[in-house]
Amino acid sequence: MLFDSYQRQIKDLRISLTDRCNFHCFYCNPKHRAEFANKENILSFEEIVYLSEIFVELGIEKIRLTGGEPLLRKNIEILIGNLSKLKNRHLKDLAMTTNGFSLSRRAETLKLVGLDRVTISLDSLKKDNFQKITGIDKLDEVLAAIKAAKHANLNPVKINAVIVRGWNDDEIVELASFAREMSVSMRFIEYMPLDSGMNWSRKSVVSGREIFARINEVFPLKQKNKTQESETARTYSFSDRAEGEIGIIAPITEIFCGGCSRIRLTADGQIRTCLFSTNEHNLRDLLRSGAKRTEIIGFIQSAVMQKERSHSINDSEFQPASRSMSFIGG
Repeated sequence: MLFDSYQRQIKDLRISLTDRCNFHCFYCNPKHRAEFANKENILSFEEIVYLSEIFVELGIEKIRLTGGEPLLRKNIEILIGNLSKLKNRHLKDLAMTTNGFSLSRRAETLKLVGLDRVTISLDSLKKDNFQKITGIDKLDEVLAAIKAAKHANLNPVKINAVIVRGWNDDEIVELASFAREMSVSMRFIEYMPLDSGMNWSRKSVVSGREIFARINEVFPLKQKNKTQESETARTYSFSDRAEGEIGIIAPITEIFCGGCSRIRLTADGQIRTCLFSTNEHNLRDLLRSGAKRTEIIGFIQSAVMQKERSHSINDSEFQPASRSMSFIGG
């Protein structure tokens, strides 16, 4: 099993498949960003599967595929099919985070080859505001993707909404209503300093407490049974027993790092021990040097032991993460 120096067991692996995305959300991947990883530095499917086998051997129970936009990776169905075989080796959950752009026509195939569930990004239900946030007029496609995911039984379908003051905080209640209507888990996320433009401001953060208060005023909420310590979202059901769920993820105002069980592998093969790390561990070059399996295991264990106790966003000496969210993987 993988433990860090604070005795937290690492069970969740997030693998970014690409740093490219066909959406240009201002808080992640704005249009002006020009730099991308060189294609030769991106991990191949074979390398991803091999490393995933090792991570599962070391106790990883959940794998989430991210990006960029993971569905931009050609023949991703082949990768998912191969990763799903790790369920015979103690992998319990294979999930994906997507912008939903092409999901509606691929959902059933993805389920068939072994994907368990999806999380879809949806920051606005208004077409003009959706385009303002994402830089693309594809709200209808995302809404169709949510329906297709439910139909394909990629459950529980979760919806991520990053709430930014002055951009979409006026839609909080509307998004909660959408969760009720669609019987999905709507997760409201505080705005984090992970934008490549470095334009994050604390004044733009809508706190988890404020999000809760706005929803609870219209749709009274009831906190669900206490989740595992490693869970990032505080979850609520509707007091009137309507279907759907509300999750609030508040990494800025209600730090939950104490139970963190995650580690990340970037598209170009770097281990990141925290979203906000300023250091990375180059697993790709070690792998491509012909290192033995035991050497790779030792490298992973050493990297995990360097996992930070917590992020330092609220500290005066805070330094932004060394790369933006589109590079790191959601």
